[in-house]
Amino acid sequence: MNNDGVVLIVEDDVDVLRAARLALQPHVQRIDTATSAGGLRDTLAATPYDAVLLDMNFTRGARNGAEGLDALAIVREVDPTLAIVLMTAYGGVALAVDSLKRGAADFVLKPWRNEALVEAVLGAMELTRSRRGSEARDLETIERQAIEKALARHAGNISLTASALGLSRPALYRRMSKHGL
Repeated sequence: MNNDGVVLIVEDDVDVLRAARLALQPHVQRIDTATSAGGLRDTLAATPYDAVLLDMNFTRGARNGAEGLDALAIVREVDPTLAIVLMTAYGGVALAVDSLKRGAADFVLKPWRNEALVEAVLGAMELTRSRRGSEARDLETIERQAIEKALARHAGNISLTASALGLSRPALYRRMSKHGL
């Protein structure tokens, strides 16, 4: 069991919300819930989630998934590294394919088997961690390359290099030490 992730479930049906929470609770550290996509930007900005389980329809009688796809776009805009699992009772192949093309990590049909739901959400959490790890490594690489180029441009002069990078000399020394330069 993983038990260290934070998941957001966005689902308008309180019974489905409760069922999803019960299925996921033994596998994650914390579960936050919302019954609509309203305020999604603020919710995502306030907490670094590891995965989102997102319903496709929030209006009574809606079956086309448009609301879920709109919410998916908001999540991707706020945090492109965050993996989303979409769920609906009215899914078809076309909707599943469309949601995956738009950036969903997985698609679950209601009613689900608990094992399948858990597997999809844990897989999404792992994808989020992988994306965030790659992003961090990319930033580390970019920082190291910027320091190397600035050092070369200034013939190893620490004062000129620090000034060019907008750093103090001690900050540059710390970063150089971090990157083994």
